[in-house]
Amino acid sequence: MLEKEDILYERTILVGLITKQQDEDKATEYLDELEFLAYTAGGEVIKRFVQKMEMPNPKTFIGSGKMEEVRAFVDEHDIGTAIFDDELSPAQQKNIERILKCKIIDRTNLILDIFAQRAKTSYARTQVELAQYEYLLPRLAGMWTHLERQRGGIGMRGPGETEIETDRRIVRDRIALLKKKLEKIDRQMEVQRGNRGSLVRVALVGYTNVGKSTLMNVISKSDVFAENKLFATLDTTVRKVVIGNLPFLLSDTVGFIRKLPTQLVESFKSTLDEVREADLLLHVVDISHPSFEDHIASVNKILDEIDTADKPTLMVFNKIDAYVPETIDKDDLVTEKTEAHFSLAEWRRTWMSRMDGDAIFISALNKENMEEFRQLVYQKVRDIHVTRFPYNNFLYPEVIE
Repeated sequence: MLEKEDILYERTILVGLITKQQDEDKATEYLDELEFLAYTAGGEVIKRFVQKMEMPNPKTFIGSGKMEEVRAFVDEHDIGTAIFDDELSPAQQKNIERILKCKIIDRTNLILDIFAQRAKTSYARTQVELAQYEYLLPRLAGMWTHLERQRGGIGMRGPGETEIETDRRIVRDRIALLKKKLEKIDRQMEVQRGNRGSLVRVALVGYTNVGKSTLMNVISKSDVFAENKLFATLDTTVRKVVIGNLPFLLSDTVGFIRKLPTQLVESFKSTLDEVREADLLLHVVDISHPSFEDHIASVNKILDEIDTADKPTLMVFNKIDAYVPETIDKDDLVTEKTEAHFSLAEWRRTWMSRMDGDAIFISALNKENMEEFRQLVYQKVRDIHVTRFPYNNFLYPEVIE
């Protein structure tokens, strides 16, 4: 393990593929994200291995030649963990472990591990535990490596199978118990949401690590945990916020990510009830990320899955302080201008047009354009409130002073 700033980092390598569905640029982008995930989980990435294939090898994910190259590197550099960018089948994981003789995890397992580290409340821990058991269940047989020595013979046929079946039964029972526990907590949270009265509800949504919690802290003057790591926030935080003299409820939700494990999407759908019941969504975007439009599409896909894509939405482009467009040399007659070369002003015009004015560019960290942001949120919340309670119209001016 490597030691940095009094933290022990596990030595890891990353393994990914370039396929017909995933070109080299996309593969590099996913591995960048995977490296950030590994860092968040406590890993130090020593090397990346990428292979170009039409489709993953059904036995070992990558080809035999590349696998031998990986094995040699693992042995030579004392690598403790190999992280694969896509979900491995139980058979693939077992075969790879036999060859590399180190810990093998895939993207799904890595995200589950981060969620387990980050879960603080009983609700979040229950959701993560359920997702982990559902991931574990089909992999139980492959985990009984100590039984490989048993090749049959008198008295050697039954115990292994019996032990595995017993564990499967225990896991299935645990899954059923956790689902019942979540249903009970969901009912309690539904009552809590019903007791909040008639205040307008606003929810922060967006990709992971775009600055939702930082923005929450600035708007609500509260102290929600914020960190430059993925999935810093798992539990939904709700705060009462007042802009001008207009009160409303603001909730900070778990961030989304591409290739999000199915088990987690299902387990955390109940957490997203805050999003379902919101009157207004603030879709926070990291404008400084080169693939921010892909992030927007990923978030919109999940919003569509939970039937909230048609809610009133304000696009909040955060981190304008970190945005640096690509430049073209004036003597370069070959390179054509693309969206990567857009200035902030060009992006502002583009998204103002797409969203019919419902877009704003800010820096929550440096508090740039925050007054403009507060004014816009106030107007959106006021419109919803006055529609709901027309007799309160005179209480709230159209513009806050």
